[in-house]
Amino acid sequence: MSDTGVRGGMEELAKLGEWVALIDACVEPMARGQVDLTDPDWVRKVRESAHPLDEAGLRPEAEAALRDVLSRYEAGGEDVRAALRALLERCHSFSWATTLPFAATPQGFRQRLLEMSVEDQGQDTRDMMVALNDLCGQARDAGVDLRPLLLEVAGLSSDIDKYGMGSTRDILLRAAGREPTGLW
Repeated sequence: MSDTGVRGGMEELAKLGEWVALIDACVEPMARGQVDLTDPDWVRKVRESAHPLDEAGLRPEAEAALRDVLSRYEAGGEDVRAALRALLERCHSFSWATTLPFAATPQGFRQRLLEMSVEDQGQDTRDMMVALNDLCGQARDAGVDLRPLLLEVAGLSSDIDKYGMGSTRDILLRAAGREPTGLW
């Protein structure tokens, strides 16, 4: 790619970063909101509350931004993937609130794995591992051959052990290596 093409790609990535950061700022108050666990109706109130993206009126924009992130993550080199992982680490309210509609198809599972990969364990490896194990169970139940998808996405994932429980790559490879696929 020419120098101009690299600069243009980095400018587009910077614009995407600004857009994700703006959405992050809009949903952050909801992400950091307190739930009064002493209220006997707290579960019902949480269930009945609007989704943060709907409350902010940003669902279509946030989903479009996440689609752009995933597209660039998949097509980019390691430098682009690292930049996108860093972006979502900074914009954890965006990550907390934004996910794409899920379909129990190979493409749907692959998309969810890409989301996990770019989120790079988020704020807690344990949450990521529970979600991954649940995803693997859903894939098995739907008859999806998840192992090739796990291996493919592991190849795009970070090899940095952020929290002492293995890197995202290691965790995906561990899930792919088990029979049946999954972590436990």
